[in-house]
Amino acid sequence: MTMLQRLRADHAPALLAFERENRAYFAAFVPDRGDVYFTGFDARHAELLAEQAAGEHHFHILADTSGAVLGRVNLVDVADGSAELGYRIAERASGQGLATSAVREACGLARSRYGLRSLRAVTTVDNPASRAVLARAGFVVGGGITLGGRPGLRYARDLDDEDADI
Repeated sequence: MTMLQRLRADHAPALLAFERENRAYFAAFVPDRGDVYFTGFDARHAELLAEQAAGEHHFHILADTSGAVLGRVNLVDVADGSAELGYRIAERASGQGLATSAVREACGLARSRYGLRSLRAVTTVDNPASRAVLARAGFVVGGGITLGGRPGLRYARDLDDEDADI
């Protein structure tokens, strides 16, 4: 069983372990965070919590019953009733439907708890798993984009419809 939880200060050790364990796996799909991310993790975590408290972003972890982080789902750059969705799932948990369920849950939270009306997302063309998650969660392709020198796609999701948490 997993649970989507709003990011807290006490998540830092498990979140850092998750990021370290999956660094190479994630780098195959998205630009690597770089060594500075890991060496300055505690300070960056505190900054993110302050930004979340200010309403700029809404960060979440997907944890199992032991508290281990299996993923994260973030709503960033909140403005004018919209935010950008980003997510990542641990390699050992991929292919189990966790990303789809977590993204759907985040869509529901975006509407009901955070008062958002729309979400945006991007992924690379060569990431069919991410494209499938976005499609299953009700996002539609809105055009092309270049991400880290790779062709990508922009997606959008209207949360004002009745099925925002499909």
